[in-house]
This record gives sequence, C-alpha cells and structure tokens, in this order.
Amino acid sequence: MSGGDTAPHVVEDFFGVVQILSDGNVVRGDEDALQPPATYPGVPGVEWKDVVYHAAHGLRARIYRPSSSVGKLPVLVYFHGGGYCVGSFAQPMFHTFCLRAAAELPAVVLSVQYRLAPEHRLPAAIEDGADFLSWLRAQATGGADPWLAESADFARTFVSGASAGANLAHHVTVQVASGQLAVRPLRVAGYVLLSAFFGSAERTAAEVEPPADVSLTVEASDLLWHMSLPVGATRDHPVANPFGPDSPSLTAVDLPPALVVVPGSDVLRDHVRGYAARLKDMGKKVEVVEFAGEQHGFSVLQPFGEAANELLRVLTRFVCTGHSD
Repeated sequence: MSGGDTAPHVVEDFFGVVQILSDGNVVRGDEDALQPPATYPGVPGVEWKDVVYHAAHGLRARIYRPSSSVGKLPVLVYFHGGGYCVGSFAQPMFHTFCLRAAAELPAVVLSVQYRLAPEHRLPAAIEDGADFLSWLRAQATGGADPWLAESADFARTFVSGASAGANLAHHVTVQVASGQLAVRPLRVAGYVLLSAFFGSAERTAAEVEPPADVSLTVEASDLLWHMSLPVGATRDHPVANPFGPDSPSLTAVDLPPALVVVPGSDVLRDHVRGYAARLKDMGKKVEVVEFAGEQHGFSVLQPFGEAANELLRVLTRFVCTGHSD
C-alpha cells in the first residue's frame, strides 16, 4: 500500500465551499462560488457598528440604527441564513437587508454572528443565539453600549432570521417563552421566520416534486442538515423538526405572536406551512404570508426586489402593531 492511499480524502462536499475530510478535518473554500458578491445601492440615513457579545468564541453582532434621533425604537434581532454551515452577518446581502429594516421600520437591528457547522455542530449555533439574548438582556439592565441605551426599546424586541437563521429564531424564542432562558426586562414581543429551514425524515410533497427554478435543492438541504446536525442524527432531530418524535411539546409554551413568511417556489414550503398550521391548531397567534413564485431566501437574494419591498411593508406592520396584549 502506498502512502497516498492513506492520505485524507473528501468524504462530504458542499459545492467545494465546505468539505469534510476522512480524518474529520474541515476545509473551507470561497463562498463566492455559491453566491457571487453583488454591489447593492446604499441605504442612506443608517449608521452601523460591530460589537463583541461573546469574547471567548470571538462572536460579534452588528448594530444598525437610523442616524437621525427618533426616540426609542423597536429592536429586531436578526440571524443570517446559510444552512448553519455557511454565511456571515457581514455578507452584503444580509447587511443590505438589515440596513433597509433599520431605515424603513424604523428599528434598531442587531445582526448576530454564530458558530458554523461542521466545525461546531448543532446545537452550538442555538447556544450562541441564547448567549446573544443574554448579552442583550444585560444591555437592557444598564449595559455599556450607548447606541442601545439611547435608541432601543427593549420591551419591543422581535427575534427574526432567514433560512437557518429562522430556524434559530424559533428555537431561542421557544427557550424564552418556556422560561428556559431568562431575558427580563427585555421582552420578546414577536418572532419572524423568513424562508425557515426545517426538515423531517419523511418527505413533503414539495420535496418529492420540487417547484421549478428553486434556489435551494432537496439535495443541498439534505447535505446541510447532514453536515450541521450531530453525527448520526436524522432530519427528525428536534433542531430540524420541531414536531418530530423526540421534539418537546409546544402546546403549553406561551409563544409570542409569529410572522411566518412562505416562498411559493421553495422545496421547504410545506415544512413552513405545516409549522404554522401546527401552531395555529394549538391556539398560537400566527400570521402566514405567502409569496407566490418567490424562491427560498428571496428577502436577501434580491434585497431590493418588489417581493422584498412588500416583505418590508409586512414586517413594518407586524412590528408596529406592538403585540402588547
């Protein structure tokens, strides 16, 4: 046997961007291969800066707020997408969406970095999301950041995310609503799931017969779950499937109102519709908004498209109703 036969080789490959080798090491390539960088128009009237919320893990959040003084604003926590394996809060498409949200709601927007799989398999990212809310709670009780002290109405905090970030938003909201995660005096007034990344061992109709022209294929979705879930877990793992056989019941959890956005041309649309329907059956407050013909992640893939414009109008209405009951 030659020495070359025992050299580490690729055993899992996500488009050359994330590769798992036979020795367990992970090799990362250029994410521009997935989504070539785009130059978007600027969004005037918004200032932003990065802060560290978890020094030990080197994790940051980006704070956005309108430049002009407009008093206390609602807080929108935002988790980026990428199947838990790729993506960054600093990528232009996520950055642009957050700029628009800060300007148009208007709101203080907090875009959160979290650890990625497969180097840090789930539930690492969810733990990071919970740690961020704990950091934000400390800000609400007299933290040191002047922007938040001046501009944030912590009693009107909304937890949101796109794709995997929406999955993360669900899980941390459940932790808050079930009492596992103490955040007072901060109050989660609602949560927003954009193109949520859910799965199950059983195929849905849209996965069996995918719509045309999808931005996320069934095969890519499966591979992202395989790379991000604990080794050996199936898509019925509670992180992927909130209503799976081992998932905790949400019946008694006092969830805040939810806004669930469903793109019509998304292989995951049935998972998202089913999520909303199950919550409604439990008596939870859920607003479902469908965008016919739109792809998974349309809010950031075309952040200035007409669908994104309409989404921001929907989001503004949801946040500005206050949900104070």
